[in-house]
Amino acid sequence: MITRYFRRAIDDIFKNRFLNLVTVITISLSILIVSSFILFFVNTGAVINSWKKGLRIMAYLEPQISKTGLEQLKHAILSIDGVQRLQYIPKQEALRRLKAQMKHQASLFENLKDNPLPDSFEIRMTAVADSWQKIESVAARIESLPQIDEVEYGQRWFARFAYIATLFRLAGYGMGTLFFMAIVFIVANTIRLVIYSRREEVEIMRLVGATNNFIKIPFYMEGLIQGALGAIVGLGMLFAFFIFITSNMDQGFFSDLFHLQFLSPAIIAGIILCSMLVSWLGCYISLKQFLNA
Repeated sequence: MITRYFRRAIDDIFKNRFLNLVTVITISLSILIVSSFILFFVNTGAVINSWKKGLRIMAYLEPQISKTGLEQLKHAILSIDGVQRLQYIPKQEALRRLKAQMKHQASLFENLKDNPLPDSFEIRMTAVADSWQKIESVAARIESLPQIDEVEYGQRWFARFAYIATLFRLAGYGMGTLFFMAIVFIVANTIRLVIYSRREEVEIMRLVGATNNFIKIPFYMEGLIQGALGAIVGLGMLFAFFIFITSNMDQGFFSDLFHLQFLSPAIIAGIILCSMLVSWLGCYISLKQFLNA
């Protein structure tokens, strides 16, 4: 029985291929836009989580600090609540690390005569000190210590990054709601046009005793197929765009800073199922209006 319904749905799709093609393209574009926001959320979340796991404060020292003063300063920092460990980085080591991180921009260091970087402490925080207020408190205490010139912990970058991520998240919710309504409307109208083109056949089936389920199930399957195809095409376009971006980033500066990841199989399956559900809802609305008329 299910096989018969499925064949009828496939036949309807091919008989009305233009309408169904327009519907699948519209769904795929909607899925492309919505899944792009999801991909952005996934990667921004990964960046924030990796930043928290590798949480550190860079304390830059004043020049010409003595060995005794260095040891005293080290013990003073370790005594602060929230500090797990620290590592002393002389300015020569700091310059070597910078050159390694910016290996694609090695020409910037060709005419460098003096080392402009200061000596510093790389301070790691404990796992319980990952709240923003705690980080600011620890950083302020470290900066107040003698012979500390400046403290840096990415506060400006992180605040701006979090603000942009919040804006994109709100935009994603709005766009998701908008395209959800658009898919329901488009699928409902497509099924309605198909039904009206076959209204005489539907009326004959009802006269000979066909149940509503017998009439509706092929259309439901048609909507599910449209939703699945639209989601697969949209995700395929997103993956192609993702490959294009990452292949170019591998040759640039940003590849040294973070690694982009695509949507997980669970998220992909969820997007496809949601697309099918929304398409089914469009069919349900259209069929309910037609059969009740």
